[in-house]
Amino acid sequence: MMSFKDWISYLLQKMMWYMETPRSERKSIKASNREAWSVRWFGMIPFSMKMYVDKQRSRIRGRLSEK
Repeated sequence: MMSFKDWISYLLQKMMWYMETPRSERKSIKASNREAWSVRWFGMIPFSMKMYVDKQRSRIRGRLSEK
């Protein structure tokens, strides 16, 4: 567990980083760390379904191009 002094120094360090970092850089960092809403709400299920559908589409396209 953090002591009060450690906690205050942590908060000051975070506050100084926030004040020194340009807003555009903070926004880009926040955007890069954010998950897609589908992953946030439903986990990996939508991603795996999309992979399955894409694989089926590529198989169908392969069959159509052979004919």
